[in-house]
Amino acid sequence: MSHPLSRRIDAVLDLDPAARALEFDGTWHTFAEVATLARRVAALAGRARVGIMLRNEPAHVAALLGVLSAGGTVVVINPGRGDDRTRADIEALRLPVLVGLAGDLTALAGESDATRIAISDLRTPPSVSEGTASDDPGRPGVAVRMLTSGTTGPPKRVDLTYDMLARSVIGADPEQAAAPTRVRSGIAIVNSPLVHVGGVFRVLLCIAEARPFVLLRRFDLDLWARAVREYRPRAVSLVPAALRMVLHSDLTRADLAGVSAVTSGTAPLSADDADAFTEKFGIPVLTSYAATEFGGGVAGWTLADHREHWQAKRGSVGRANPGARLRVVDADSGKPLPADQPGLLEVKPAQLGPDAEWLRTTDIARIDADGFLWILGRADQAIIRGGFKVMPDDVRAALEHHPAVQGASVVGLPDPRLGDTPVALVELRAGASATADDLLDFLNTRLARYEMPSEIVIVDAIPRTPSGKPDLTAVRSHFVRV
Repeated sequence: MSHPLSRRIDAVLDLDPAARALEFDGTWHTFAEVATLARRVAALAGRARVGIMLRNEPAHVAALLGVLSAGGTVVVINPGRGDDRTRADIEALRLPVLVGLAGDLTALAGESDATRIAISDLRTPPSVSEGTASDDPGRPGVAVRMLTSGTTGPPKRVDLTYDMLARSVIGADPEQAAAPTRVRSGIAIVNSPLVHVGGVFRVLLCIAEARPFVLLRRFDLDLWARAVREYRPRAVSLVPAALRMVLHSDLTRADLAGVSAVTSGTAPLSADDADAFTEKFGIPVLTSYAATEFGGGVAGWTLADHREHWQAKRGSVGRANPGARLRVVDADSGKPLPADQPGLLEVKPAQLGPDAEWLRTTDIARIDADGFLWILGRADQAIIRGGFKVMPDDVRAALEHHPAVQGASVVGLPDPRLGDTPVALVELRAGASATADDLLDFLNTRLARYEMPSEIVIVDAIPRTPSGKPDLTAVRSHFVRV
């Protein structure tokens, strides 16, 4: 018997085939159109591990739903991570099936012997190039293998099981939850990238609720504002970088007249920005705390809590979600700490079920006597840029591959819009020459856009500690604005 998540996808796709399912570039597509391509991809891919080079386009949404409706495993491949790394990623994964735009498959699939399914739009059948990869047993129970750099460690692939995703988008007991009986009238906006857990979650939530949605390639202020004005969603989701773009735009209360709440997660949002947004638009901002490894959120603000507690608890990311448990522990002993004492955050996400073990994060936090959670910083050196985690060592290593570079040091610099951005101090080899622009050009095919340094400074020598490691405080001082 198929999983409740697969059954829900099938049920909603068949609920009202002629109804509007998603809008893209100003054109609405029906549930029938989404279902047709989804089932074509499902028939071709089977229940194997299926690598999808995900872009925010309707055909990719259909491919994602098709693999999940068939019970396969979607292996998320980000075609924007840099060509070299994407090719290496595909080679290492040894996938039996690859799905993507024809151009992406040609440019990035390299020597892979996978069967290639080229998609373009919802109305065009996929084309297939049969590969020679051996039969694949798949990963039973795993719905999505998300390439992540989440809060609990260095970048890795995280297995999101069918059970986790079903609990996130259907409810605590997916087996007993009744499927929708009609397509909802309210329209959502999906502007999170599908290569990020936030994008996958929001698409699946819309499908689980039979809610039509507007799909944006990325957050674009003008396109987002048009959708908000036209469809008047009651709630919208904005990562902090997008929220600050809206806050500092020329939009008015009238433009957001239908919105009663804004949710914001993936990166820290200052209480000042949240209050400024509420003052300008009259809309409360409900921050939350989540991670890919959790399969969704574990804490957040409700409207009721916001009305009663925000002034006293401003800056908190809210309280534990129903079924989730939070605690703060001593980093060395692992002993739980009393209320208001800072330490490492551990969580038991509801999405992992009643038998979940405590998961230790790399976030320094405190929890007060009323259960409100504050994220105080990070125990590692990760840089959170607009919701994406950048590992300084990845950027450093890419820079040090340049033949003119002797060494590099990368740190995060506060940014009023993005939260933090990576900046790099670079030491050149003796006799070598290169400019900052040369190095940025070199990084273009080696790093994702969000990993690209916002500034590179070339120096005679990187400041170092007595042990020979870069002195990060001194490195950071090169970029401090006076």
